Amino acid sequence: MSQRVRGDRIFISTHNLEVAGHLRSALEAAKYAVEFVTPDEELSAADPPQIVILTGGLESGTAAALVRQAHEVLSVPVFGMLSAEAPSAVSRYLGLDEVFPPGTSAAEVVVVIRTLTERLRLQELTGIVGESDAIREALERVVQIAPVDSTVLVMGESGTGKELVARGVHALSKRRHKPFIAVNVAALSETLLESEIFGHEKGAFTGAIALRRGLFELANGGTIFLDEIGEMPLITQTKLLRILEQREFLRVGGEETIRVDVRIVAATNQDLLQLVATGRFRKDLYYRLNVLRIDLPPLRRRRDDIPLLVDAFIRDVSARHDREFIGISPEAMEILKRHPWPGNVRELQNLVESMVVLAPGRVILPSDIPTDVLSDQTGSALLPVSVAPVSVEQTGGAGDQNLRTHLEFIFRTMVDLRMDVEDLRQDFDAYRDERTGTLGTSAGVGTTPISEIRGAEWDTALDARRLETGQSDEWPLPRDESVPLAVEVGPPCPEPPEEGAVVFRPGMTMDDMEREAIVAALAEAAGNRRRAAERLQIGERTLYRKLKKFGVE
Repeated sequence: MSQRVRGDRIFISTHNLEVAGHLRSALEAAKYAVEFVTPDEELSAADPPQIVILTGGLESGTAAALVRQAHEVLSVPVFGMLSAEAPSAVSRYLGLDEVFPPGTSAAEVVVVIRTLTERLRLQELTGIVGESDAIREALERVVQIAPVDSTVLVMGESGTGKELVARGVHALSKRRHKPFIAVNVAALSETLLESEIFGHEKGAFTGAIALRRGLFELANGGTIFLDEIGEMPLITQTKLLRILEQREFLRVGGEETIRVDVRIVAATNQDLLQLVATGRFRKDLYYRLNVLRIDLPPLRRRRDDIPLLVDAFIRDVSARHDREFIGISPEAMEILKRHPWPGNVRELQNLVESMVVLAPGRVILPSDIPTDVLSDQTGSALLPVSVAPVSVEQTGGAGDQNLRTHLEFIFRTMVDLRMDVEDLRQDFDAYRDERTGTLGTSAGVGTTPISEIRGAEWDTALDARRLETGQSDEWPLPRDESVPLAVEVGPPCPEPPEEGAVVFRPGMTMDDMEREAIVAALAEAAGNRRRAAERLQIGERTLYRKLKKFGVE
């Protein structure tokens, strides 16, 4: 990391001098400024560090004091190095932001710190606010892909901050000193769009009184952001594909090939695969754009970030309008957290601005919140899927063919779904017969397949068995007895799982399955978290966070 972030000093406590020395050497080699702090030292807010690392003594009162100062006075995260004597419960009690188990190498600590500092720097540069897991994973993805030159596709609903992410990709790349140009594809007509992004020669069309350089030429060496790429006309998609493949293009009405070195970041709130299936987006262009992908979560999936966003918007709006704003009551904040926010962050920002302007100098109450937010707390009025708009041209002429294509696609999808369901039903029947077999008697009484035992017959068989043996409702029935219709009742004995396999058992939740998968991956990797993260196909920081979440030592 050639450029340091603001205040990128790191404080390391001297609880364990040996560990502190190893950490300082590794962090200084990674271009961080490191300072030691004694266990009983008072931290000053005048020049806060980026991170505070406790090397031990977590069960002591001095560690608790340092954590409290770092959180309340400095507002910086605190990492802790666990020792064999300090249980993990101590870290939860102290409220540490990150915990490293005993034996963690200094190199692993540096990887986590670099990811965190780059994410904080990204948030500072772009203004993206949020600490939830969903937004952290998206920002960590930005940090990973920003240094390379590959094309990026940003997916997310309207108002989730796709342009901010694109600016973050540019700001953290080696192109950050070159131009960043954003163009909204949906805001331009087909003719004007081609002229804007590729430029035109003098006299290329009526009104072209002079040569004009396009946005790709102006962004040469930098980054161009194509917002709402799903709205791009097919003819323009073909020319964009040539730029992606050959890095060259022609101006409108031009004959000279122009070569450029531009990184393309595209964004859309539509399902591009659906557009490909309906013939409105080129398949080859989709695969050329979808090299590196970032999925931004909607606000309803990161409700814990709403108070942070509200505070940030209040500070910004109050400063711009010179309006004093006291705050929002807890009841009003709960209403904001429950709202589905179909307009995402942009809708929340507009609401906060209206509250700051219309209710200065007093606390916002639930009665001050607009009716549409109060009445829609579940989002039931929203459609579960997006519906593509039907243009006026689709009512006749070429539009009839387009509509016919849509209907054929829907019909084909329904037929395929019907066939898939039928195949699944047949496979399930075959699997059930194979696992359960037939039920019969050991004394030669006629056998009856279990699939043919229904309702009253089954109850009759059980009642006869109870009268015959004088037993209550036992399950399964004894295997050495014979009963009408069925002797052996109950599920077959499961085969023992393979070693290292993750087995689903009734009652397990998705978190339980995820924890089992992580434990299995760590066991296979002999405890190496980096290799385990590669096997699980997740980032190391994500793995650290899940280890902390599930309490895995």
